[in-house]
Amino acid sequence: MPVYDYHSDDQSARERMVRYQLEARGIHHPRVLDAMRSVPRHLFVPAERAGDAYSDHALPIGEGQTISQPYMVALMTQLLDPAPSDRVLEVGTGSGYQAAILAELADEVVTVERDPVLSERAQEVLDALGYRNITFVVGDGTEGYLPLGPYDRIIVTAGAPFIPQPLIEQLTPGGKLVIPVGHRYEQVLTVAEKDAEGHLHLSEHGYCVFVPLIGRHGWRSELDGEPEPDDLP
Repeated sequence: MPVYDYHSDDQSARERMVRYQLEARGIHHPRVLDAMRSVPRHLFVPAERAGDAYSDHALPIGEGQTISQPYMVALMTQLLDPAPSDRVLEVGTGSGYQAAILAELADEVVTVERDPVLSERAQEVLDALGYRNITFVVGDGTEGYLPLGPYDRIIVTAGAPFIPQPLIEQLTPGGKLVIPVGHRYEQVLTVAEKDAEGHLHLSEHGYCVFVPLIGRHGWRSELDGEPEPDDLP
């Protein structure tokens, strides 16, 4: 298991975060709560924002990206419900915090990030913390990562106009995908479960706002208009 380097007051901050931000708002999955208690979130934000690391809001991490609020990380992870034997694909490494939470819960995590600066920074933090079950990939996350697929669970940490077809194809039968789907500035947190015949069953879990998912099967750029699923080059 990873060896954490944190002070007792940071541990107390995590305990308060779990009690007042997560349990009080309906997060009940014991393994998810334990992971949120364990991972030192303050190491995944810029040093000047470390004092806000356990606050109930998203924070900028540079390169135009953010680390999601603790509640949203916990909610998405609870909906994903990874088993200890699962291989999980994360689309959007960002700070690396969500990858750390997943690595506490699953056997293997593959995390894809299109920005090499963010990917390298996250890898440095996660390596220093002792995680050895995370594979880092720089590339278009909307394409998934076929060489290590298929995946029991897939989580997308950016807002998509639709569910990318490659992710559906790389999800195992019986698998589950969690993704924010909707417009550029507001999405619906969506869970897609694939049955044994390969059909998807969707459920919705409230509104959310994420940075846009950029890629061939997502938004074209930070400013482009909304693409259509069949409008691909």
